[in-house]
Amino acid sequence: MEFQLIAKDNNTQARAGLVTTDHGVIETPIFMPVGTIGSVKGVTQEQLEADIQAQIILGNTYHLYLRPGTGILEKAGGLHKFMHWDKPILTDSGGFQVFSLSEIRKIKEEGAEFRSHIDGSKLIFTPESVMDIQRSIGADIIMAFDECTPYPCEFDYAKKSMQLTHRWLARCVKHKNESEPLYGYHQSLFPIVQGSTYADLRKESAEFIAGMECDGNAIGGLSVGEPAEMMYEMCDLVCSILPKDKPRYLMGVGTPANILENIALGIDMFDCVMPTRNGRNGMLFTTQGIINIKNKKWEDDFSCIDEGLDCFASRNYTKAYLRHLFSVNELLGLTLASLQNLSFYLHLVKEARKHIIEGDFSSWKDRMVKQVSQRL
Repeated sequence: MEFQLIAKDNNTQARAGLVTTDHGVIETPIFMPVGTIGSVKGVTQEQLEADIQAQIILGNTYHLYLRPGTGILEKAGGLHKFMHWDKPILTDSGGFQVFSLSEIRKIKEEGAEFRSHIDGSKLIFTPESVMDIQRSIGADIIMAFDECTPYPCEFDYAKKSMQLTHRWLARCVKHKNESEPLYGYHQSLFPIVQGSTYADLRKESAEFIAGMECDGNAIGGLSVGEPAEMMYEMCDLVCSILPKDKPRYLMGVGTPANILENIALGIDMFDCVMPTRNGRNGMLFTTQGIINIKNKKWEDDFSCIDEGLDCFASRNYTKAYLRHLFSVNELLGLTLASLQNLSFYLHLVKEARKHIIEGDFSSWKDRMVKQVSQRL
């Protein structure tokens, strides 16, 4: 994998770049739609490419390991072929899912022992097994196995967890280097900075991760309940330490405003379930602000969903029609809302990239944060 810096904003740390993988080039900053189990909920791969214009999507190691399983994925020739997606894929290592299963898991030096949320069967994830699973999935970018701490988190626990994550990372790197990709193309490993909301721990972790000299780096353990300003403080600190010549990925973030503010701090890559999850509940992110499409005020609004987007759904269906679909529990409503939100998120990062290159990102960002956060 290669990362090329194209432009940098003069007033912030925002940058525009190109990530080159064996499945294509990714223009950064970029948002990655979440396709946890090999599917971005409610939309087809053709819509992802043509309407949403996604350049890379995300899958999840934990869920894909359970279903369909590595055996099926290997028989299919990897996740790309299995789901008919020939652009880049990133896989989360499953660390966050293990974190979310806190009541049915045990963290040990060897790895994480937990119970399947499907049938309760006992599972063990180790740094080595997670690398093997991600080899079987075949993503272009794979994540190191880490422990994600909750918020709030005691300092001593955060420190021990961070140190464990570092030891696991060393094992991930060693095992990956001793194995080969299964499908004839390169897989890049991203380690994950941890340390909760403690500046000294984040600094220590960022320095350790930078020293591993991997193809890119990620920041985890944020957007787990901490105030947004605390998230920005941690990202600002970490970005000042991580290598400038490698992509930086902030995991699980976030709202449109979160994304814009973190782009200004030097983040290149984002993912979040918010566009699809909130869309399925009737919340639309638009170029003019946030809409609750279930509200009666949209009942006879025959303007298009979002004239600021090129997406077919956004330009060719009305707010009144989409509200009607939600009111009668029609599945098409969930699809149209998901298409709108994902298209908006991809539009937002594309516009951010354009303004970074043109040199007026800072003033544009301040204006857009207010615009996209207002309730209509």
